[in-house]
Amino acid sequence: MIQNELWVIYALVFGAALLGVQASYWFLFKTRREQQIINRRLALTAELANPAEVLQVLRRERGAALLPQMPSFDGLNRLIVQSGVRLNAITLVLGLGLPAVLTYMLVSFSLRSDLLAILLAPPAAIGWMFLFLQTSRRRRIAAFSVQLPDALDVIVRGLRAGHPFRVALGLVAREMPDPVGSEFGIVADEIMFGLDQAVAIDNLQSRVGQDDLSFFATAVNIQHQTGGNLGEILSRLSLMLRNRMKLRLKVRSLSSEGRLSAIALSATPFVLFGIISLLSPDYFLSIKDHPITVPALIVGGLMLTIGNIILYRMVNFRF
Repeated sequence: MIQNELWVIYALVFGAALLGVQASYWFLFKTRREQQIINRRLALTAELANPAEVLQVLRRERGAALLPQMPSFDGLNRLIVQSGVRLNAITLVLGLGLPAVLTYMLVSFSLRSDLLAILLAPPAAIGWMFLFLQTSRRRRIAAFSVQLPDALDVIVRGLRAGHPFRVALGLVAREMPDPVGSEFGIVADEIMFGLDQAVAIDNLQSRVGQDDLSFFATAVNIQHQTGGNLGEILSRLSLMLRNRMKLRLKVRSLSSEGRLSAIALSATPFVLFGIISLLSPDYFLSIKDHPITVPALIVGGLMLTIGNIILYRMVNFRF
C-alpha cells in the first residue's frame, strides 16, 4: 500500500515539474518570440530621439565593455559580441556565481569534500559561461543565416526602385526582425554618420561571424570601387545562399540517424543509473567503496567521450 502511494506521489511530482517547465517556456520564450517582430534598433529608436544615441547604445550593447581591450582578450570579446548576449555586471555575477554555488553544493554533498568542491567550482562556472556563449553564438548565427537571403532580397528591391545602398540597408533595418534588422541598421547608421562603406561592411562581418557574409562584403566592396549592377549581383547571391541552405538541410536530414544514435547511447547509462537507483537505492551502494569503481567510471567516461567525438565527426560536415 505504501509503495503504491509513493508511485502516485512520484507521478504527481513529475507532472507538476513538467507543467512548470511548460509554463516557463511559454512565459519566457514564446512571448519573446512573438515580440521579435520589432527588432532592438526600432525599440531604441522609439525610446531615443537622437539617432546618434541609438547607434551609441547599440554599439555599447554589442561590445564587450566589461573586459579589458587587450590582445589576450580578443577571442573572448569576439565571442561575446557574436553571441548577441547583452552582458552587464549583474548578469555576469549571476552567470558565474550560480553555477559555482551549485557545483560546490553538488560536489560537497555527494563526495563529502569541501576542498574538492572549492577547487571544482570556478572551472565549472567558467565552463558553463563559455558553453552558454558558444550556444548563443551558434543559435544567433543560424538565425542570421536563415534571414540573410530575405534581407538581400529587400536590398535588391530597394536598389531596383532607385534607392541608394544606405537607404536599402535602412529598409532591411525597418522590415526585418533581429538579428538581421539591428545589424543592418547599425551598418546604415555608421555609413550615415560618415564611416567608410567598406569599413562598415567589414564591421558587420566581424560582429556577426557568419561565413556567408564574406560573399556579401566582397560583392559590395568590389562594386563600390569598380561599379556594376549591385542589384543583380545580390540577387544571384541570394539564390546561391538559398541553394546552400537547402543542401545543408538535406544533409542534416540524412545524418539525423547518427545524431539520434549519439544522444541515445550517451543518455542510456545515466537513464539506467537513475532508474536502478529509484527502484533499488542500495544496488550501487554495495560497490561504492570497491577499488575498481573509480577506475571503471573513468574508463567508461573516456570511452563515452571518444565515442561521442567519433559520432560528431561522422555526422557534421562543412559547406
